[in-house]
Amino acid sequence: MKYDIESLNEEQLAPLKEIEGAVLVTAGAGSGKTRLLTHRIAYLIENCKISPFNILAITFTNKAANEMKERVEQMVDEAKYVWISTFHSMCAKILRRDIENLPYFTRDFSIYSDSDSEKVVKEVLTQRGIDDDKIKKQLVFHLSNWKSTNQTLQEYIDSHASEFDMRKIGLYMSDYQNILKKNNALDFDDLIGKTLELFNKCPDVLDYYSDRFQYILVDEFQDTDIRQYELVKLLSSKHKNIFVVGDEDQCIYSWRGANLENLFRLKKDYPDIKVFKLERNYRSTREIIDVANRVIKNNSSRFDKNMWTDKEGGQKPVLYNAYDERDEALFVAKTIEKLKNQGYEYKDIAVLMRINALSRSFEEAFLSYNIPHRIFGGFKFYERAEIKNVISYLRLFVNTKDDISFERIINFPKRGIGEGTIAKLRAVDPSKSLLENCISTQFTLHPLYKKFQPFVDAYNACLNATDTKIAEFIKEVVKNFKIRENYNPQDEDDLNRLLNIEQLIASAGEFELLNEKATLSDFLQSITLSSDNDEIGSDGAVTIATVHGVKGLEFKVVFIVGLEEGIFPISRAFNSKAELEEERRLMYVALTRAMELLFLSYATKRYLYRESQYQTISRFCKELGLYNQKPKEQVHSTISRLQQPSFSQFEKARFANHSLKERQTQSNIKDVSIYKIGQIVSHPRFGEGEIVDISDDGLVGDIIFEDFGKKSLMLELAPLQIIRSDDE
Repeated sequence: MKYDIESLNEEQLAPLKEIEGAVLVTAGAGSGKTRLLTHRIAYLIENCKISPFNILAITFTNKAANEMKERVEQMVDEAKYVWISTFHSMCAKILRRDIENLPYFTRDFSIYSDSDSEKVVKEVLTQRGIDDDKIKKQLVFHLSNWKSTNQTLQEYIDSHASEFDMRKIGLYMSDYQNILKKNNALDFDDLIGKTLELFNKCPDVLDYYSDRFQYILVDEFQDTDIRQYELVKLLSSKHKNIFVVGDEDQCIYSWRGANLENLFRLKKDYPDIKVFKLERNYRSTREIIDVANRVIKNNSSRFDKNMWTDKEGGQKPVLYNAYDERDEALFVAKTIEKLKNQGYEYKDIAVLMRINALSRSFEEAFLSYNIPHRIFGGFKFYERAEIKNVISYLRLFVNTKDDISFERIINFPKRGIGEGTIAKLRAVDPSKSLLENCISTQFTLHPLYKKFQPFVDAYNACLNATDTKIAEFIKEVVKNFKIRENYNPQDEDDLNRLLNIEQLIASAGEFELLNEKATLSDFLQSITLSSDNDEIGSDGAVTIATVHGVKGLEFKVVFIVGLEEGIFPISRAFNSKAELEEERRLMYVALTRAMELLFLSYATKRYLYRESQYQTISRFCKELGLYNQKPKEQVHSTISRLQQPSFSQFEKARFANHSLKERQTQSNIKDVSIYKIGQIVSHPRFGEGEIVDISDDGLVGDIIFEDFGKKSLMLELAPLQIIRSDDE
């Protein structure tokens, strides 16, 4: 992208040229806010001659930060010196430089992921002799809840004193923090909290950063929590030049602390703030924008704005009433295959849902019809066991106090070291960490040393390679600790684990190319703060994700599924106006991910939470203006007629209105008459199977596969190859 302010519209130019003071831009979905932010940075450097060293830009995802960096550097070469990052990455960088102004921590601290934090919680409760899932859940909840406030631990405990068992929970919270201090580690939430503590306790540190950052830009401001708001306020305390972009209609993270009121709070804290609106949408067609406006106008907690577009040629969104979840998944799969024939690629398509529990039927349908797909919201790459093991080894070369990492890998690969042996190692010198005890010269005389000697020898061998490139160092770690030998390449699962380790090494190499002076600590920090969202759209597959998971992304085609009361909106929102308005904002976000085509679906009946129930269409479908209520008698007669159909009967009824000739005009739709009962066929996932039944119209075949049992597949779509017929 070239730097060209003439490419901006009048709505975008007006705030761009407001250089001094506070500016709030309420930017609707797809209104070009990234273009505005990147041009604003370029304008400050090129036109206003502001040093890039004095500019800070903050956003919420690594993907958004990297995209902003790339765009700005294409516009202005000096922009590579602008500090562009997420809140958490920014805080980690500040703490790496200045955390030693606070007690207990050094700048080589570890950053614990959620799974690491869970291990600390488990250790706390184990030390207290507690094995109670209810207590564990309470502890996890209160830790997260406390760290989204500006309270000290004691203030938080006092404010919740009336709650059941809070005195005990408070002790466990204190234990948790003490273990982090001992391990020289911070969890994800601590990054913000410790930076605030640093600024409040060390005025000279705050003075350095507030003086340096003369111009501060913040994206997605509606997603900030109270601590992030305070952070921005402190950083802008000297120059007060903040440029904030947000959309209250897209505030969907209140469950993790995002505070919609922060947008309105700006007006109180910056009374001279200038407010601008971006209402022109560049992403979606007019038909999509119209339905999105119809939904969101029902919310009261919002600025008065109405999205519009001059993008012509859109099709009216489709609302599909499925009989059940299988019908819904089949409708999506069949539509995707039609779209593929029309020139769309799989990567252009997303299937969005309110809750992850709906994904199973879509995964099964896509597997059956060989549609490549990725489900987001499960394990991140860096949360896989084999990757966590390597990362834990690497952490020990950065932070020797990290007991959580040490305990994870000391018996991987197997060394015959159990909890009892670890307890004896800890007792050697309780003031030291497990690793420090293990590698101390005095320990060589200890009776335990022989058990740990192979580990110590490998650790010392790797120390000699710490000055090498990051990727090369990881190879040394994998080699010296014999990690590959723990896996059998002949086993498919183990082979995948080995390939994942190779991918980790490759990602380290890529990181080095993009960050010339980066250290191992920098690499570990980058992967700990990575997000599953960063990988969406990176391969040629259909995306299956929750709406929360695709915030900030866009797709040519979007399916929004499961539009039923109790699912979308979620049932807990029924008795809360605030929660219902957030559900509606979530629906608005889902709708506005679509660029060209939008499909919505709801089921008459759905199997969920271990039971099958009749469903009620979501109120949002009615607000869209696409739904006309059928007469009550007709609805009941339809349900009665379709009661408990077999899969093949059901598909026959659903597709009987499509002529066979019409279906066969599509390039990838096969002539189903080639299939006969008794044929042996091959499926790329299910392997070989025998056709045991075909529906009267020839559309659906029942096939028994050796390893997967009986599957009912649409013969015109399923990727089947005939191996032999019974008459051969």
